[in-house]
Amino acid sequence: MANKLLEINGVSKIFRIGGMLRGKKLVAIDDVSLSIDADKPVILSVVGESGCGKSTLCKMVLRLHTPDMGDIILDGKSYKDKKSYNHKQFKLDVQPIFQNPYESFSARKVVDSYLFNTALRLGIAKNKEEATKLVDEALKSVGMSLAVVKGKYPTQFSGGELQRVSIARALITRPKLIIADEPVAAIDASMKMNIVNLFKELRDKYKISFIYITHDLSTAYYVSDYIATLYRGTLIEYGSAKDIMDEPAHPYTELLMNAVPRVGDKWKEDLVLPDMEDKEYSITYCKFAPRCPYATEECRKDRPELKEIAPGRKVACYHPLEKTK
Repeated sequence: MANKLLEINGVSKIFRIGGMLRGKKLVAIDDVSLSIDADKPVILSVVGESGCGKSTLCKMVLRLHTPDMGDIILDGKSYKDKKSYNHKQFKLDVQPIFQNPYESFSARKVVDSYLFNTALRLGIAKNKEEATKLVDEALKSVGMSLAVVKGKYPTQFSGGELQRVSIARALITRPKLIIADEPVAAIDASMKMNIVNLFKELRDKYKISFIYITHDLSTAYYVSDYIATLYRGTLIEYGSAKDIMDEPAHPYTELLMNAVPRVGDKWKEDLVLPDMEDKEYSITYCKFAPRCPYATEECRKDRPELKEIAPGRKVACYHPLEKTK
């Protein structure tokens, strides 16, 4: 069995919306399992509509949320084992890239100060001279340089340029895993492919694995090695990017493929919970059954397990092969 860089084992996360008495329970992540091998860096895209649980899953991997059930294991160390948790080492191994680069930097601080702080506070550089070299190397790896960035404020950069600085900052620690949560959502369409191309280059050059959280399916298809589809907090399909996009086995994934034909197309980002959608989160049978044109009585009775239908290809559907015809 291959060594695992990351194992997400049956994790669930439950939130309460509203007050204690009349509030509603929302199972944002429902028994999700995924893994990334340690021996070969990959880009795993987690896709789905807003509210499907993508960002919640991302925050659990980043230790910003604690799973209510299940466990996450990084490099053989369980997140439940609090005694062995090394905060500094975790920051060296796992780095985030968030959606809006302007929210990652204060308008009152020069951008390069963030990169120097990362290098010095985490002990990657012993002094300012070493930090200068590391910062310049990181910026050059994303097509910039310290000479271009030094002394400038966030407002002096475009969204795409600032996101490159965010990526450079993440690279300073030489992480094993980067969590990119909607990293191109706030960037002009002309710059989207430059950023996702950069992910592929960094994967190959520095052997870094990525979890790419997105609802831009066309960039997911282009950049990903593997794709995992979430629906109402449940993992419903997993496989290679080519297999998933060219021949989806789940009717929901098929619906997504048909709805997003080109770069930049995406779903509405606001989480809205009308009655139908609200109820779907708590359904104990197939959550997509109320909307699925292929649903049978079996689908409305029990929830299908995520099963392997081909090597490396999994789907949670009672009749997956029928949907791909």
